[in-house]
Amino acid sequence: MNTSSSSTALRATSSFYGEHPGMRLLRLALGATERLWPALAVRVAARLFGTPLPLRKPGRQAVPPGHWRTERWPFEDAEITLYLPQAQPHGPTVLLLHGWGGHARQMLPLADALTARGLRPVLVDLPAHGGSRGRVSNLPQFARAIEYATARLHVQDSAPHAVVAHSLAANAAAHAASRGLATQRLVLLAPPASPHEYTRLFAQVFGLSERTRAALQRRIEAREGILMRQFEPPAVGSRIALPTLVVHDRGDRINRFADGEAYRDHIPGATLLATEGLGHRKILQQAEVLQAVADFVAVPASAGPTPSHSPQPLA
Repeated sequence: MNTSSSSTALRATSSFYGEHPGMRLLRLALGATERLWPALAVRVAARLFGTPLPLRKPGRQAVPPGHWRTERWPFEDAEITLYLPQAQPHGPTVLLLHGWGGHARQMLPLADALTARGLRPVLVDLPAHGGSRGRVSNLPQFARAIEYATARLHVQDSAPHAVVAHSLAANAAAHAASRGLATQRLVLLAPPASPHEYTRLFAQVFGLSERTRAALQRRIEAREGILMRQFEPPAVGSRIALPTLVVHDRGDRINRFADGEAYRDHIPGATLLATEGLGHRKILQQAEVLQAVADFVAVPASAGPTPSHSPQPLA
């Protein structure tokens, strides 16, 4: 990562944690613990790293009632909450997945765009997010949850024709796709390319040493049974056989544009749609992006791969 991109990402990460009450005090306490009891500091850091912010009250419905019905599926030590349209469109199912600290409601504009095309969107609150129970989660659990939800929808005769995922869920969906995720098309919205980079930014924000950061990473990897580098584009890209659309804004302050380019470069035949001026979250609302995703998703499975050229940027 170049110096400019690194400083921008650091400011964004610092702002993200700084918005939440008590983080300054927690930073001081974590720094003192690191000096006095390093092993405890690693455990506390791992807990904080896996806690989605902002904190919320689990179990609440995250999307407006009326048009949606809710299904809650126990999953590991938490749950997955699905929101399915009451009207039951006859078109193919599309699974919509929010990012870290997000919730299903953020995907409603895309759900509306897909419904207008006769598709059947299914919104998801991943573990410890939105209306789903759980206090902590992580990237490997996101990937397992996506695999589980997709497989269970198959059993319920609602096999997802496509999976559309934002931010960290896009990273998780790409990993799941590399393992043979049972779907026909894949859309990655503002995906991050390096989980390791997130541990580095987290450590910088909280003033943790490289020794503590490395121990934090090893703790997560040992507990989850997978290395962070196994989620990066060079590791997953060549094994993804699905037609794939990547959408990324050139000015994204959370996940740099080069991350989207990395997925484009490593996934055979992938298409990158570059946007301008939308940042990390507005791509979930901008009309031209919604139309482009709907156009890509609506292509029948029998149509085969999409062209590998990059479309013109959206201003």
